[in-house]
Amino acid sequence: MKFMPSNQFAVDRSKPLRRLSIVIAVYNEKPTIATTVERVIRAITPLERELVIVDDFSRDGTRELLPELVRRMQQNFAAQIHLALHERNKGKGAALRTGFKHATGDIILIQDADLEYDPRDYPRLLEPILEGFADVVFGNRFHGGAHRVLYFWHYVSNQVLTFFCNVLTNVNLTDMEVGYKVFRREVLDVLEFRSNRFGFEPEFTIKVARLGCRIYEVPIRYHGRTYEEGKKITWRDGLAAVWHILRFRFFE
Repeated sequence: MKFMPSNQFAVDRSKPLRRLSIVIAVYNEKPTIATTVERVIRAITPLERELVIVDDFSRDGTRELLPELVRRMQQNFAAQIHLALHERNKGKGAALRTGFKHATGDIILIQDADLEYDPRDYPRLLEPILEGFADVVFGNRFHGGAHRVLYFWHYVSNQVLTFFCNVLTNVNLTDMEVGYKVFRREVLDVLEFRSNRFGFEPEFTIKVARLGCRIYEVPIRYHGRTYEEGKKITWRDGLAAVWHILRFRFFE
């Protein structure tokens, strides 16, 4: 079955882009969440910004500290923050969907809560959209930005999954599984996402490719974590990603 982008993704590119919504899905990130939120607030962007934080039923104390953290950040930085709390653990994709429902910005940026991704990269992530070249921007952990040297087989797995997705979508991404994905609001107006866990990454990639979005990649910093430091994704998620690539390419 040939992959055919719709080429019908219509946006009003004369409309000014004023607000950035930063969506943070959180699960058991007590050691890092306060630093992450402060770095996001301090990051330099040319846009007004709001934060949407979704706790996916953390059990390590993150959930309990978030209301006070939000109150302090609102008081100290006059930050616009919306906090949503899941009543059970649903997964990253489900938490992002909750965040998208509360996001009001013209541009949406996905931020992880674990300090692996650096908000100092916001200007380069936003640039292709603000300059009118892109509808969707992926970060690229492997070309150009400083990145921590870690697991060889994780890298191989990422490259295999990205290659497989590229073959089935006829795009030439370098890093499909990257956490930094930035996109115009209109993407949410057209697409519905369904994956509850890490299947969100291939689902998002396949759906924006099919939609005919103009996709860019930019190099980013990447401060990867070890499992001892709290990394959560495992080989099981890699196998699941293969199914999700097939599922969203051929069946949905």
